[in-house]
Amino acid sequence: MHLTYIPEAALKIPAHAPLDLLHRVAAGTLATHSRQPQGFPYPSILPFAPDERHQPTILISRLAEHTRNLEADPRAGFLVADAPDGDVLNAQRVTLLGTFERIEPAPAAVRRYLRYQPDAERYLALGDFSFWTLSLERIRYIGGFGTMGWLDGRDLDLLDPLPCDEETALLERFATHPRRRTEIELIGVDRYGADFRVTGARMRYTFKGSPAADSVALHTEFEAFLGSVLVG
Repeated sequence: MHLTYIPEAALKIPAHAPLDLLHRVAAGTLATHSRQPQGFPYPSILPFAPDERHQPTILISRLAEHTRNLEADPRAGFLVADAPDGDVLNAQRVTLLGTFERIEPAPAAVRRYLRYQPDAERYLALGDFSFWTLSLERIRYIGGFGTMGWLDGRDLDLLDPLPCDEETALLERFATHPRRRTEIELIGVDRYGADFRVTGARMRYTFKGSPAADSVALHTEFEAFLGSVLVG
């Protein structure tokens, strides 16, 4: 078998290529710097939710090893992959490099996280957990053989995020739609698509003309989304 070498400089991928994966997958692998034994990578699998800028937000206990590691050194990697058939080498995956920062989210941001991770509500009640968000520096995206490359974290999305009140209005539009099917739950909307669950399974609808840079384009794309997912 002959394999053709393709220089990585020739492998061009759009900056928004990882977005679908970050919104569709519910858990990722966090790699922190171990305090003890010192110098080793310490991987943990964690649920997460994308914030309004598509950056992973996690909810972690102060007693967890990865939390203590982040407090000592906030630099980390975060791997998100989707290989339902087990073929990880041909699966879409993304490794995010950056710095995790502890945040005190606004109530709207907490509600957003709980829409993506509803089981987290019981952990919030304990008072031991805190929110952390990954500030992106570099992104390594692999979409399959011949589709890979590095991205600057700042290039993931250069548009202003969707205002919270506009997302809330779209969520209410969906919830009150006369043709809404009870097994479908809308959990988030951004300029590139909509995230929803069908009988508990998270899915992503990508807007056909994405990104929707203004309100008119956004509402046009959202109505197309409604027509697509509410049929049946």
